Amino acid sequence: MPADAPAGTFTLVVVSNRLPVDYEEAEDGTAAWRTSPGGLVTALEPLMRSSHGAWVGWPGVADRDFEPFENDGISLVPVRLNEADIEDYYEGFSNDTLWPLYHDVIAPPSFHRETWDAYVAVNRRFAAAAAAVAAPGATVWVHDYQLQLVPRMLRGARPDLVIGFFNHIPFPPYGIFAQLPWRKQILHGLLGADVIGFQRLADAGNFSQAVRRLCGYTTRGVVIDVPTGENADTRRVIAKHFPISIDAAAFEGLARRPDIQARARQIREDLGSPKTLMLGVDRLDYTKGIGHRIKAFGELLAEGRLSIEDVTLVQVASPSRERVGTYMALRDEIELAVGRLNGDFSTISHTAISYHHHSYPREEMVAMYLAADVMLVTALRDGMNLVAKEYVAVRFDVDGVLVLSEFAGAADELKQAILINPHDIDGTKDAIVRAVEMPKRERTRRMRSLRRKVAENDVAAWSASFLRALTGGAAVPAGIPDDLDLALQSIAGAENLLIALDFDGTLAPHVDHPEDARAIAGTREAVQVLLDLPGVRVAFVSGRALVSLQHVAQPQSSVLLTGSHGIEVQLDTPEIELNLLSTELEQLDTLARVLESISGTIAGATIERKPAGLALHTRLATEKDGQTARRQAREQLDDQLPGLTVREGKNVLEFSVRSSTKGDALATLRDYTGADRVFYAGDDVTDEDAFAALRDDDVGLKIGQGATLAGYRVRSPHEVTQVLVRIAALRAGQSL
Repeated sequence: MPADAPAGTFTLVVVSNRLPVDYEEAEDGTAAWRTSPGGLVTALEPLMRSSHGAWVGWPGVADRDFEPFENDGISLVPVRLNEADIEDYYEGFSNDTLWPLYHDVIAPPSFHRETWDAYVAVNRRFAAAAAAVAAPGATVWVHDYQLQLVPRMLRGARPDLVIGFFNHIPFPPYGIFAQLPWRKQILHGLLGADVIGFQRLADAGNFSQAVRRLCGYTTRGVVIDVPTGENADTRRVIAKHFPISIDAAAFEGLARRPDIQARARQIREDLGSPKTLMLGVDRLDYTKGIGHRIKAFGELLAEGRLSIEDVTLVQVASPSRERVGTYMALRDEIELAVGRLNGDFSTISHTAISYHHHSYPREEMVAMYLAADVMLVTALRDGMNLVAKEYVAVRFDVDGVLVLSEFAGAADELKQAILINPHDIDGTKDAIVRAVEMPKRERTRRMRSLRRKVAENDVAAWSASFLRALTGGAAVPAGIPDDLDLALQSIAGAENLLIALDFDGTLAPHVDHPEDARAIAGTREAVQVLLDLPGVRVAFVSGRALVSLQHVAQPQSSVLLTGSHGIEVQLDTPEIELNLLSTELEQLDTLARVLESISGTIAGATIERKPAGLALHTRLATEKDGQTARRQAREQLDDQLPGLTVREGKNVLEFSVRSSTKGDALATLRDYTGADRVFYAGDDVTDEDAFAALRDDDVGLKIGQGATLAGYRVRSPHEVTQVLVRIAALRAGQSL
C-alpha cells in the first residue's frame, strides 16, 4: 500500500470484518440487502446515519465482487474475500487462534503460520479499502480482533488520518497473550491508532502491560508513548476502556408496542404458563457458559429446589461458526445435555428446557425478554454481553431479575444484577433460586437502578465518548462553549467542590524557559475569589517539583499543591511531604550509587536528583559514550532494582522509585478535601491520567488540541481564567 495513497471523500469511515447487511437471494432470482443483527451493528447504526459516513467490510458472500452502494442511509464499501480467506483468515487465525486466546484459553488456540499470513494479507486489503475512501484528515474507526493490523497499515499509507480502534472482545493478561508467536506484530498494529478502546478497565491494563513488557515503551496510566523513529520523538496513544452499550430507547419503544406485549403473553401460554420463565440468549459459543447453566438447572430440578411444573428454561442458541470443528462439537454437547435433561424431567404437559438453535428477529427477542421473569447470562468470559443490557432496556415494567456472570464486561456497570461465578455451580444454583424467589419490591428496586444505568450510558453516549477522545478538535474556538457552561452550572452547586488545575499550559502559556512561566493576568484574582467561597478548595496539580511550582505559580497559602506527578504534596502545611517508604529510600541510595559510578567514568554524563528518583543526562557526552552510559544504567539497575519506573527521553534516562501520576494526585486531593464533585483542567499528556480518574459527574477540561479523555475543551489559558470566574459567579449566585 503506497504511502501517497489518494484521498477519498468520506470524513468518517468505519472498518469492520462484516458490513452491516446480509445479501439475500429469492427463489425468483432477485436479490436484496437486509440490515443484519448484531451488537456492533446495533451500536453504530445511529452514528453512521447521522454522520453520512462510509462503512468498509466484507458483504458476507465469498468470491463475489460488489461495487460500493448505499443501504438505509449508510454508504457501504465491500471488501472481497474468497473461500481460502474465510478458511484461513476468519475461521483460522481470527477464530481458531485469537478468539480462544483472548477468552482465557477456555478452548486451546492453534498457531499456524499459514493462517497468520492470510490474516496479514486480508488486513492489508481492508486498510487499502479504507485509505481509498477516507477524505484528507478523516476519522477512521477500526473495529475488533479480526483487524488488529489495520491501524498501523493505515498510518503508513495515510499519516493524515485520525485513527481509532475498538476491541469488542477481552484483551488477555500478559501470561496468556505472550503465547502468541506474532504478539509484537499485533501490538505494533494496534499502536498505529491514536485511541485504542477496550470494554473493561482490566482489558486496557492488560494491553498496556503487554506494551511495556514486549515493546519497552513508556506507559503512564492510560497514555502510551510510541516512538516515531524521528529524533527520539514519540507519539501519544490513549488506551482506555469505553464500555459499549445499546440503543436503549429503541428497545424500550419496541417493548411498549401492544403487538409485542401480546406476543410475550402468547409465549408464556405456549410454554404452559409456568410460574417462572427463565431465559438464556446466546451465540452457540464455548465462552457463553451454556453448559454450566444447563448443569445448574438440572441439579436444581434433581434436588427438588425447583419444580418442573413451576419453572421452564427457554434457551436460544444462535448458530455460530458452524464450519469450525470446536463449534460443531459444542453443538453436539449442548444438544445432548438438553436432551438428557428433558428426558429425565419433562412431563407430557411441561418441558424443562425449550431449546432453539436458530436466530430470531429483534421483535421476537423483545417479546421473549418481556415474557421472561429471570434472565440468565452465565458467560465464562465476555467482552460486554449486550443481551444483559437489552433485557434491562426492555423491562419498562420495572420487573424481572438479571443473573449475570462477573466475567462479562456488563458486570462492571450492572451491579444491581445478581452477580455469579459460573464456574461455581453451587453458587450459580443458589443465585437462580434467589432470583426465582425474589420479592417484588426487591425486583423493582434492582431493575430501576439497572435501567437508569443503561439509559444514561446508551450507545450514543458510548460512541460520543470514544469519538470525543479520538478527534479532539482541529480548531478550538475562543470562549466558553455552551455545553461546558451547562456543565459548570451543574458542578457549581456541589456541596464540596474541588477545583484542581495543572499549571504549565493551563494557567500559564508555555514558554521557552520553564522558570519564566507565569499565570496570565487575572488568574490569581479568580483563584482568590474561589478560595473565599464556602465549600470550595483549589489545588494545583503539576509535574514540576514543588519548589519549582511554588516559584512560578506563587500560590496563595490555602491553595493545595501536588508536584512531581503526585509524589510531592503540600496540604495545608508549610512542609513538603514525599511520603516515601523506608524501602523506597533504600532504593534511592542504591540508585544514586549506581548512577554516580557510571557518570564518574564517562565524560559528559551528569546526574540530576528528582524527589523520588534520579535522571542520567548524556547530552554533553559523545553519542557512543552516551549510549554506553544508558545501556550500563539499564543493565545494572534491571539487575539490582528491577521494579523501578524508567522513562527515556532524548539523551536522558530517568529512574523513579515511585510510579505516580496526576490521577493518583487527584485521588489524594479528593480524599483529603472530601469533595463530592471535581473540576480538573489540564493541557498535557500527563493530564490524561487525571481525566481518567474523574467520575461521571465530574468535569474535565482540556486546553488546546489533541486526543483527550476530557469531556470539554477550550482554546487557551485565557479561557481557563474565564471558566474560573464563571464558576465563582455561578456558585455565588446559587448561594444567595
